[in-house]
Amino acid sequence: MAVIKANSKDIDLLARLIRAEAEGEGDQGMLLVGNTGVNRIRGNCLDFKNIRTMQQMVFQRPGGFEATIKGYFYQGARENERRLARRVINGQRFHPARNALWFFDPSGACPPKWYNQPHSGSFKAHCFYQPRQSDCPNVFNTF
Repeated sequence: MAVIKANSKDIDLLARLIRAEAEGEGDQGMLLVGNTGVNRIRGNCLDFKNIRTMQQMVFQRPGGFEATIKGYFYQGARENERRLARRVINGQRFHPARNALWFFDPSGACPPKWYNQPHSGSFKAHCFYQPRQSDCPNVFNTF
């Protein structure tokens, strides 16, 4: 059962985003990026208040994804990434992005905080950060 509303265009949009942001980190890295995006829609908190749709999440300015300003993002969605997008839309969550709202690829070690939120873990080149539960309870809700 989907944890956010998503039609086929939304699935394609998330598929393109996860590939553009994390293709080099394999399926697991793309799932983690997908978790972060879904959490931004579910959360309705902090920097993501009133982000209720896939379109709003992917193209949020400021605070959106750098990949959307690069040509690679605008290539068509592929079936593997669509499958991964459906998994996170249907509620599969993976550590360290289970409750994450932010991630980035630093030039060095992961800082202990990002946007004043604690580091929840790393996967390959990406560092993930989750809000405190008191700041963003919807991200921590189970399905």
